Amino acid sequence: MIRLSVNINKFATLRNSRGGNNPDVIKAAIDAQQFGADGITVHPRPDERHIRYKDVFDIKKIIRTEFNIEGNCEEKKFIDLVLAVKPDQVTLVPDTSGQITSNHGWDTIRYSEYLKSIIPVFKKAGIRVSIFVDPVLAMIEAAADTGTDRIELYTEAYAKKFHENKELAVLPYLNAARRAREMGLGINAGHDLDLDNLKYFAEQIPWLDEVSIGHALISDALYLGFENAVQIYKRQLVHG
Repeated sequence: MIRLSVNINKFATLRNSRGGNNPDVIKAAIDAQQFGADGITVHPRPDERHIRYKDVFDIKKIIRTEFNIEGNCEEKKFIDLVLAVKPDQVTLVPDTSGQITSNHGWDTIRYSEYLKSIIPVFKKAGIRVSIFVDPVLAMIEAAADTGTDRIELYTEAYAKKFHENKELAVLPYLNAARRAREMGLGINAGHDLDLDNLKYFAEQIPWLDEVSIGHALISDALYLGFENAVQIYKRQLVHG
């Protein structure tokens, strides 16, 4: 079964825009679990413009499903946070400090030696490692050489091309996932997956381990309700 990890960053963005603690990010994590999410994802950034470092420690206290922390492993503060919290998974993303959202995967060839040096730091602490990659076969093959446990396929290009030609849109991801599987890598996916394009993606790549969805799910929750949105997204991942 493909697991759904709910990214709750948008709850923190809304909270921070007004001050105070409404909406309560920790309650959002508790509720997402109760509503059926298979995991919780957070992506703290150095400026703490959405998820704060304190949030990450507070969520760790209440988490009873998988906990995934995304972020830029070139930031010492992020490395220290992950090693202190010890989530189930860390997803390494090549963000710059001022980036609005993640917009590309690792160049696993250019940064091969760096990734080979940082990935064991997390694995030694018992943390599963996933690295954000584009659906390029050379990048998948180089990712396997880094020692990572999983890759996360960056799906923005798929989402943008889906309505134009879904077969062509998914093809690079299907080929990348097949190659990753051949090389013994687990496969996650995320970015701009939504209720229009998720089911088809999951049907074409049924051996996905996990999808991480935040913006679209939380946006849909404004109309559908949070519990209902989580359940609807989970149904897109069921085959047959």
